[in-house]
Amino acid sequence: MLKLKTFATMLLSIAFYATEWGWPFAVGFVLLIFVHEMGHAVVLKHEGIPAGAPVFIPFLGAFIAMKGLPRNAYVEAKVAIGGPISGSVAAWAVLAYGLAMEQRLYVTLGHAGILLNLFNLIPVSPLDGGRIAGAFTRTFWIVGYALGLVALAATRSPILLIVLFVGLFTLWQRWRHPVPGYHDIPRAKRLMVALGYALLIVALALTLPLGMEAHPSAV
Repeated sequence: MLKLKTFATMLLSIAFYATEWGWPFAVGFVLLIFVHEMGHAVVLKHEGIPAGAPVFIPFLGAFIAMKGLPRNAYVEAKVAIGGPISGSVAAWAVLAYGLAMEQRLYVTLGHAGILLNLFNLIPVSPLDGGRIAGAFTRTFWIVGYALGLVALAATRSPILLIVLFVGLFTLWQRWRHPVPGYHDIPRAKRLMVALGYALLIVALALTLPLGMEAHPSAV
């Protein structure tokens, strides 16, 4: 059951986003983040991993604290990709509704949701993409940091800077204190994770231009 802290932090995030983009967008955006987090929660429950309720942080998104560790990197990848899958489906549904009904607000929300999930799939820990990539090849984290640095230079985003800094610390900790057998995953499962990851990125990238003309500031 969702806890008071989830609703409280959701309301706080809505209030912060509303100062920039207005209440209608703020409510919709936080709900899209909530759907993303529920995707993680469903997989965590299925895998028998205890976890806390979602906690929202304005302009940084949200997170669910795991109270137990995944059995291996494959399970961790399944938990990680659960969020982007549910979040992407929700974003596509909102975007499709907005395009069909010619509702600019919903087109903008759908576009923002697609961007959010694409950002989360950058293969840098602690983002979902970094945890997914760890299941098929940890060396892909190097590619993630290269992409992250390019994006940082282009956007000068303080949020991305925080992600890269935290990710660098996480990466150092994982290489320094590896868990024996954690990454010993059958080749078929590695390929399945890599294929699912790639297909989701391609699908998001292909649908991203559909909402390009709408922006939060224009709502």
